[in-house]
Amino acid sequence: MSASGGSRAIIAALSANLAIAASKFVAFAFSGSSSMLAEGVHSLADSGNQALLLIGGKKAKKAANEEHPFGYGRERYIYAFLVSIVLFSVGGMFALYEGYEKIRHPHPIDHWYWPVAVLVFAVAAEGTSFRTAVKESNHTRGSLSWIEYIRRAKAPELPVVLLEDFGALIGLVLALLGVGISLATDSGVWDGAGTLCIGALLICIALVLAAETKSLLLGEGAGPESVTRIRAAMIDGETVTGIIHMRTLHLGPEELLVAAKIAVRHDDTATEIARAIDAAEERIRAAEPFARVIYLEPDIYSEAAAAAGPDPDQTPGGR
Repeated sequence: MSASGGSRAIIAALSANLAIAASKFVAFAFSGSSSMLAEGVHSLADSGNQALLLIGGKKAKKAANEEHPFGYGRERYIYAFLVSIVLFSVGGMFALYEGYEKIRHPHPIDHWYWPVAVLVFAVAAEGTSFRTAVKESNHTRGSLSWIEYIRRAKAPELPVVLLEDFGALIGLVLALLGVGISLATDSGVWDGAGTLCIGALLICIALVLAAETKSLLLGEGAGPESVTRIRAAMIDGETVTGIIHMRTLHLGPEELLVAAKIAVRHDDTATEIARAIDAAEERIRAAEPFARVIYLEPDIYSEAAAAAGPDPDQTPGGR
C-alpha cells in the first residue's frame, strides 16, 4: 500500500466524521435520542482515530538513530493499536452504557425529523468515505478477498479505515431501525436497544483491529509471494548455490529485513563470496523493493545444518 493512498483515505474519513459528529450532536440536542448520542460519540471517536493514524504515519518517517537503528516504521502499528483501544472504550463501552440507561429510563423521541435527517446525511457521507477507502485498497488488494486483505495487509491504515467505515454504515442502519421502531411504537426502549447493538458492533470491530495490529506489533514475516521472489533472486546457481535458512521481518509496512544463511562452494575465495553477496543483495532489492535491510551469511551447505533450523518461510505465511 502506498502511504499517499492511505493518507487520502484517512483524510476523507476524517472530514466526513467531523461533519457527521457535529450533525449527530445537534440532532441529539433536539430529539433526545440515545442512538444519536451514541452515534455522535462514535463519529467523534472515529475522528480521533483518524488523527492518531495521521500522527503515526508522520512519526514513522523519523530517521533511524543509535537508539532505534532500524528506524521508527512500527510507529504506524502502535497508533493503529491505540485506535482499537479508543474504539473499544470511547465508542463501544459508552454506547453500551447509554443504551442500558435508555432502556432503564425510556422516553419518547422529540422532533423525530432531526435524527432521521441526520442519519440519512450520515449514510451519504460515510458511504463516500467508504468508497474512497475501497478504491484505494483495490490498488494493492489484487485477487485477495476482503477478509484476506485485512488479515494480510502490512500497512494498517486502510484496513482500519475500511473496518471503521463499514462499522459506521452498519451502525447507522441500526440507529435508523432503533429510531424508526421507537417512533412507530412510541417507546424509547427500542432506541436504547438500537444503541446497545451499536455498542456491541463497535466492540467486535475493536477486537478484530486489536488482534490484527497485535500480530503486526509482534513482528510478521513477508507474505508468501514476497518470500518466493526473494528466494528466487538470492540464488544465482554459480556462487550462491542454495539457501540453508532464511528469516524475514517487517520493520514497518514498507521496510523488510531479510536475514539468510546461504550456501556457497567450498573452493570459492573470500573475494568471490563477497562479490556474490553484493550481487545477491542487488537482485533481492530489485525483486522485492521493500527489502531494505539484508544480512547474508555464507556457509558450506550440509544436510545436518539445513535440518537443524527449519525455515518457516517455506510454508504459507501471514496471520
